[in-house]
Amino acid sequence: MAKDKQTGAATLSREEPVKNPITPAAPVVTKTVPTRSTIGEPARTAALPFGRQNYMFMLIGIGTILAGFFIMSLDKEEFGFGFLGLTLGPIVVMAGFVVEFFAILTRPKS
Repeated sequence: MAKDKQTGAATLSREEPVKNPITPAAPVVTKTVPTRSTIGEPARTAALPFGRQNYMFMLIGIGTILAGFFIMSLDKEEFGFGFLGLTLGPIVVMAGFVVEFFAILTRPKS
């Protein structure tokens, strides 16, 4: 680059080529994924995440939770402040949640 003597600004001369500040984009590489033929193969069933024992415990836990709420609704005291609404019902509901926790964390039998 040469400087203009009058203005002091830089100007391009014919001797220096113009440099392109924009670089060309990298080539896009695409991969093709081969497809597998399913003709003649037996149908695969997805394995369930839990075993039969787990699902049975889950149903028992849901039943216990519902029974606890039903027990709380049986309380005849005002606003449910009796023994059934404040003590027995919540204990039964908590027991149902413990059964659910056990049902989820128990490893299914192989």
